[in-house]
This record gives sequence, structure tokens and C-alpha cells, in this order.
Amino acid sequence: MFHKEGHKIIFITLVIVVGSFFLIDGFITNEWIRKGLMLAILVFFILILQFFRNPKRNTHANEKQALSPVDGKVVVIEEVMENEVFKDKRIQVSVFMSPINVHVTRHPIAGKVTFSKYHPGKYLVAWHPKASEENERTTVVIENDGFGKVLYRQIAGALARRIVNYAKVGTKVEQGSDSGFIKFGSRVDLFLPLDADIKVELNQKVKGGESIIAEMK
Repeated sequence: MFHKEGHKIIFITLVIVVGSFFLIDGFITNEWIRKGLMLAILVFFILILQFFRNPKRNTHANEKQALSPVDGKVVVIEEVMENEVFKDKRIQVSVFMSPINVHVTRHPIAGKVTFSKYHPGKYLVAWHPKASEENERTTVVIENDGFGKVLYRQIAGALARRIVNYAKVGTKVEQGSDSGFIKFGSRVDLFLPLDADIKVELNQKVKGGESIIAEMK
């Protein structure tokens, strides 16, 4: 199953791959070179398919838990000042996605979307300290009675050139449901209440819609 954001790119890539195969077969006479080029193009197409895959996740909904919004590795767990929306201290948990990770973004909690904003910006590497404030990004806040308010921020990386965000202010969303997509590598920051019990560790690998990031006592 592939994400809808990849349908057009997959189709265009398929057309290019098929056309390239015909050209290579018609103009390259050396068998080893012909097979090598075809193999390289086929590998490229497989990588495109892998990037846009959208596997089904078994989300166990729980109002007192915040789930990872994306697949990747936990690279930040620290208390910080969140200056865009809350303007107070929160616990930041950041998940870095490599180009081979699933890039679907999922809602970390169920509830009502109270804030959603897109910011144009730079394309610093995703692990850069200033990426959260200077890169292209979107900021979304969801609120429910069990967990409170959770802010998550999609951040474009050096390779990312488009962030897709489906969250709209005033709408109610389900935990683990599709909230967007980031094309070609980046990270997502979660900003959680200070009294949240963090359930992950640095360098831990997590799955979007399944791994528990934090829990309210």
C-alpha cells in the first residue's frame, strides 16, 4: 500500500523507467553495461516505492498516552522553552527519519486540533539545533481531556522539499490517523507537558502510531 502523496511521483517514475529500458535496450550494445544500467534504474524505482509505502499500523487508542507520530530514531529528550504557541517550558522529544523510514505523519493523540500553521524556511540538516525554528515546518496542537495539549512539529530536512499537513483547526482527529507526509527525510518534534512520563530513551527506534512516547499518570 502506497501513500496518496506518492501516487503521481510513482507513476511518473514508472514512465521514466520503462522509457529508459527501451532506450538502453535499443542503443546500448554492450551486454554488461546494458544490464548494469537497467539494474541501477530498477533499484532506484524500488527505493521510490519504499519511500512512499504506507503500512497499516495497529494503534491501541488511549487518551492518556501520546504515540510516536512517525517512524525513526529518538534523537532528543529534553526540557525546553516552547516559544511559538505555549510560551512556557515543555518536554521535547524529537524523532529523526532517514530516507528509508516510512514518512507518513500520524496524530500522536486523539482530540481537537486547536492550532495548525505552516512556516516556510531553510533546509538545514534535520539534526541541526536551529532546524526546529528556521527550517520549513508545520506546527500542530491537539488537545484532549486525558492527556492535555500536545504540540507536534514537522520539520523539513536537507533533502525534504515539501511538507504536507492535513490538520485543520477545529476538526476532531483519531489517535494514529494520517496527519500528513514529509517528502525525503526530516524529523518531527513533540512538545509534551512537564508532568508527562516519558516512555522512550535516546537512540530508541520507534514506530508511528504504535510506539508510546509518553503517558500521563
